[in-house]
Amino acid sequence: MAMEGHYYQGLGRRKEATARVRLYAGEGDAVVNGLPVNEYFSRDTDLKTVFAPLKATSLDGTFDISVKVSGGGVAGQAGAVSLGIARALLVLNPELRQTLRQHGLLTRDARVKERKKPGLKRARKAPQYTKR
Repeated sequence: MAMEGHYYQGLGRRKEATARVRLYAGEGDAVVNGLPVNEYFSRDTDLKTVFAPLKATSLDGTFDISVKVSGGGVAGQAGAVSLGIARALLVLNPELRQTLRQHGLLTRDARVKERKKPGLKRARKAPQYTKR
């Protein structure tokens, strides 16, 4: 698997995770941080999330994918990689925008962990009330 030559790049973020994705013409090999994608993302749901943009556009198996991802947890990283792939596909072919948008793959999921408030144990959990 030779990852060289012309590529299409996309940046994806989710929670605290950031993924830099490069799509090369190839036969469908995917590498995340130097590991095969099915070793890095071992859960089926994460693998489905990662490859969702390629499945939605019927382009699975036509690109070699190289990803550098950092920060966050496994699920957040999978979401970041998915958004990065979708954005790289847009650079390749802007006509795919409608298809990707219909599947909700171009929207950056803005949900992040809520901050802890003073006087509470967590963001919303209050200490137990004692009457006496």
